[in-house]
Amino acid sequence: MSEVRENRDENRFEIWVDGELAGFTEHRGLGPVVSFVHTEIAERFGGRGLATQLIRETLDTERERGSKVLPICPFVKAFIEKHPDYLDLVPDNRRAAFGLPAA
Repeated sequence: MSEVRENRDENRFEIWVDGELAGFTEHRGLGPVVSFVHTEIAERFGGRGLATQLIRETLDTERERGSKVLPICPFVKAFIEKHPDYLDLVPDNRRAAFGLPAA
């Protein structure tokens, strides 16, 4: 059983599996624009789709908050490229900097 939790003290969202920290995605900033800078899944938890679950739930949380996202982390950028329904989270005037299409 996996669960995504926000850890504000560490500026990150974490994914836990059976009570054990399996990975995280770090961010900078709160509020209108949040920069995601690094995502990491422990090697022993690889291949389970946990990074995808982590990023999806994290972006859903930021959407609910009304935040915009800067996908500095390559994994977050790749997730948005593969799931264009999340493209609206990246400010239109910043998409070109990440190689993402304009609206």
